[in-house]
Amino acid sequence: MSTTDGGTTAPRRGRPGRDQQTVLRRAVDLFNEQGYDGTSMGDLARALGFSKSAIYHHVPGKEHLLSQALDEALDGLTAVIDEAERHEPGSTAYQRLRRAVQLSVEVLVEHQPAVTLLLRVRGNSEVELEALRRRRAIDARLAALVQEAVNEGSLRSDVSPQLVSRLLFGMVNSLVEWHRPGGSADARQLSEAITTIAFDGLATAAARHQS
Repeated sequence: MSTTDGGTTAPRRGRPGRDQQTVLRRAVDLFNEQGYDGTSMGDLARALGFSKSAIYHHVPGKEHLLSQALDEALDGLTAVIDEAERHEPGSTAYQRLRRAVQLSVEVLVEHQPAVTLLLRVRGNSEVELEALRRRRAIDARLAALVQEAVNEGSLRSDVSPQLVSRLLFGMVNSLVEWHRPGGSADARQLSEAITTIAFDGLATAAARHQS
């Protein structure tokens, strides 16, 4: 604390305390509100109450924050596919695929700002290109799981696995357009609704007895 000429104690001025997660969360919000290209480090500094120079004591730059946010979304989705690919005793491909969609909804709800940002990536930088590569790899793994379910006779075979994969993830991803945290439906309700709508139309009669 410093002392004024009148002898009273005045608060020492300095940078407000912010941890890196707080900086990342605010950056993602700004990227989604203004666009990544339309957001400067100065914008982020002002939003956090920093000076423009002080923000660099917390993060090295805007691209670093973008990379962290995209990794957050992609790591969550990759973990979903990892779990779905595990062949638990007695499990079917149909059950594992259905579980993958349920968990994808939960990841989106838990990490909605980061997933929203991921869905807006267009490949304008090396960071974005790497994120798109990882998204394509996830899509391919999900399509392979769809094919397994088709091969075991659980899913209709008249729609290509690649198209089914895109439609399933498209349904999940559409949540970012209308879902708001704290709304009337929680993650569990949303995941059950989406899987019911999707799989009751895709499944054979035999598979519906597995759900």
